[in-house]
Amino acid sequence: MAEKVIMLGNEAIARGAYEAGVKVSSAYPGTPSTEISEYLVQYKEEVYEEWAPNEKVAAEVAVGASLAGVRAMACMKHVGLNVAADPLYSVSYMGVNGGLVFVVADDPGLYSSQNEQDTRMVARAAQIPVIEPSDSAEAKEFFKTAFALSEEFDRPFIFRTTTRLAHSQGLVELCERVEPEDKPYVKDIRRTVMMPVNAKQRHIEIEQRGLELAEAANTLPINTVEMRDSKIGVITSGIPYQYVREALPDASVLKLGMVNPLPRKMIEAFASKVETLYIVEELDPVIEEQVKSWGIPAIGKEILTIQGEYSANMLRRAILGETLELKAPAEAPQRPPILCPGCPHRSVYYVLNKLKMHAAGDIGCYTLGAVPPLSVVDTTMCMGSSISTLHGMEKAKGKAYVKNWVAVIGDSTFLHTGVNSLMNMVYNQATGTVMILDNSTTGMTGHQDHAATGKTLQGDPAYAIDIPALCRAMGVKNVVTVNAFDTALLEKTIKEETAKEEVSVIITKSPCVLLDKSKKPLYKALPDQCKKCGMCMKPGCPAMTKLEDGTIRIDDTMCTGCGLCADLCKFGAIELAKAGE
Repeated sequence: MAEKVIMLGNEAIARGAYEAGVKVSSAYPGTPSTEISEYLVQYKEEVYEEWAPNEKVAAEVAVGASLAGVRAMACMKHVGLNVAADPLYSVSYMGVNGGLVFVVADDPGLYSSQNEQDTRMVARAAQIPVIEPSDSAEAKEFFKTAFALSEEFDRPFIFRTTTRLAHSQGLVELCERVEPEDKPYVKDIRRTVMMPVNAKQRHIEIEQRGLELAEAANTLPINTVEMRDSKIGVITSGIPYQYVREALPDASVLKLGMVNPLPRKMIEAFASKVETLYIVEELDPVIEEQVKSWGIPAIGKEILTIQGEYSANMLRRAILGETLELKAPAEAPQRPPILCPGCPHRSVYYVLNKLKMHAAGDIGCYTLGAVPPLSVVDTTMCMGSSISTLHGMEKAKGKAYVKNWVAVIGDSTFLHTGVNSLMNMVYNQATGTVMILDNSTTGMTGHQDHAATGKTLQGDPAYAIDIPALCRAMGVKNVVTVNAFDTALLEKTIKEETAKEEVSVIITKSPCVLLDKSKKPLYKALPDQCKKCGMCMKPGCPAMTKLEDGTIRIDDTMCTGCGLCADLCKFGAIELAKAGE
């Protein structure tokens, strides 16, 4: 009997990649997709895995591996697909050699994202087929199906997941790896060189492939009908299927494993057998709009939201009109997101706040500099946008307008898309100051390595990109590296660099406090010497508490020994209690 184990959705996808015979995987970390690559590393003897500097590169690596004749994949979150859109739209025309799958994780509910983009909308525009599982077992099996269909129909596929699927557990049956023979590479520039004359012909061909796949979808085993009571019928897919089964146990269900293209004949047949048809899908009405365009009466977003995650209770209220009487949840204190104790970004933002500076922000832990008490970051849009935003402000209003502005960006994000933006500043003769907050990791997604850390995803040593040298190579004459916790030098440096009439880069080089697992130094407050000035509280360190009498207590279970509080105290009321090891 085959072994069965409990797996997270992301782990099941990694297992599916292994069993499907995938040979190459490239990814950029992005919650909720990150763990797929981290789980895939356990199969590094059979699968090559890497962190790419961004999703566009990851997609192109996977395309290259596919063209060479092996099964390949690229992993990213939904906003990462925007970065990868350029190769995505073109490889749709090119087709595949070895199977090619893009894993894209959407984030209904905005748990860790700047928008609720629906990947199915992008897939429809790019004419890319989409498969979506509803639990961990399907995640593993459907992933293998995606590769088989990719090769059968000469189409790259998107494998869509969501936060709930990625981080939920389910029972998965382990199977052996089946590695298909590498497909021979045959030169054919009519399909692999996307110049206009070739693309026109390929467009005709992929339209035909799409029709063939849509017809095949009517009999694919990943699309299933569960006939029960015919009074209510529901078309659904993915995690919402679980809510439908819980809320409407007697309803008939058409569960779609392939959500693009849709199986029209199957849907028409199902709709004809039920009295009232509902379409339950999170985010955009992708299925609903197509079904209604075929003249099939259905109820969907009229009663269901396009925002956030669904739940069984939501469906009971919307479809059955039921309201469960639930006990009021316990009153819990509000806990806004904050930087970790000892985070090097805190001291940087403290200094910027002291200088009354504004920051164009970026995607990373340092986005938390937008909230009190630091309140420095004024904008956050997408990866790499901080530098370009600052540049745009200057070009709109002049140097004087941005004299009290800087751009802040992390080391991983700088390598992701910040390099191009800095290049643009130099080329177009800007004068702004960019601060690269280098904490030696991709912190927000769980401490993944990148091109400047000196280690690959597989744990092998690698050349570490020299970020200061890279900046100088692009023509930045003023590049200064400062310890993030040297607040006096940092303040002096910011004043000097923002006053210059040319581009400058300040690199605050201090590793993320969570990277070092050794015992940290410990500081303690001396109440008798405390003047109750509150200076040590200004950075908002969660290890610091102001007592009723105005003195300070330092929680020794949270203190990481960064020393920022002692640096700010001018009265010797905070001292080192215990040295680190």
